[in-house]
Amino acid sequence: MHPILGQLRRLIFYLLAWIPLAAILLYLLASLGGLGWARATVLAVPLCVIYAFICLSAWYSCRGTPIESSSFSRLALTHLLAAVVATCVWLVFARALALILVNWPFFSGIDQQVAKLVPLLFGSGVLLYLLSVALHYVLLSGEASHEAERREAEARVLARDSELKALKTQVNPHFIFNCLNSISALTASDPAKAREMCILLADFLRKTLGLGEKSMIPLRDELALLHDYIAVEQIRFGARLRLEEKTQTEALDILVPPLLLQPLLENAVRHGVSNLVEGGWVRLEIGQSGDDLTIRIENNFDVEAPRKKGAGIGLNNVRQRLRANYGDRSRFAAQVHDDRFLVAVDLPAERAND
Repeated sequence: MHPILGQLRRLIFYLLAWIPLAAILLYLLASLGGLGWARATVLAVPLCVIYAFICLSAWYSCRGTPIESSSFSRLALTHLLAAVVATCVWLVFARALALILVNWPFFSGIDQQVAKLVPLLFGSGVLLYLLSVALHYVLLSGEASHEAERREAEARVLARDSELKALKTQVNPHFIFNCLNSISALTASDPAKAREMCILLADFLRKTLGLGEKSMIPLRDELALLHDYIAVEQIRFGARLRLEEKTQTEALDILVPPLLLQPLLENAVRHGVSNLVEGGWVRLEIGQSGDDLTIRIENNFDVEAPRKKGAGIGLNNVRQRLRANYGDRSRFAAQVHDDRFLVAVDLPAERAND
């Protein structure tokens, strides 16, 4: 559909733009045409309304001859021919209107006067149509610009989604690899615990399949998944793993990316607790501060323990996912204080009803 006819607001503005053009035509008919102001007004107003709609046909000729890919000769020939045809149609309406008005005594002889004004009306019609052509090229340029912006936005969204999916696929394999190593170690020393760990791991993975397909989940669901992960690790470490958790109730409905906390806890366990002979602790604090959700994960570690292979993969994954989801609206920091390692995450506190 024509972009002007498709929106009432645009149509109103388009018709209002014809008011000064109608005033110019009125002046030409009244002064140069000798019709007088009253007779010229009755003739000029309906003629301008009719020609305003006739000039909308320029949209189709402009689309058929794009200004970027058409030669000057083609542009000139196409639009001059269209202007002549449109003007001839307009003159037919002008003659018909004059024949109708001549039936009233006040408009006696107006048909003959209009016949004398054909050259003036023809020149005016051609100029007005060419002005309409310029307007429609501006509209086409604006639409092309909006379409390019829309496609660019879609491309950014698709790229972000692809990046998020790729990052998500790194989470489970990384975790499964570590769990399988633990199960392998337990099969020789404690087969019962190895079997229990397999059952808990299967339950955890089954839940991640459902939640991992979603782009955002409530924090309460993410915490439930985290507790399942801790249950798996508790089989391996027993009393050596101590989790201290403090979560504000009002923060439970805030939406977060799925599998956000598990890599952070896994990093604390793998590079902290597992290196301590007597075990260690992991402290998780989650709350809302203003418009942000704040997540703090702290653990103790052995400062003399050698750095394990793959250290930092989970943290880097979380950092990239936050950047892809929130851009500059999120913050991620990892700091070492003596024998303690702290990960701080701040992200927008968004809820489903927002």
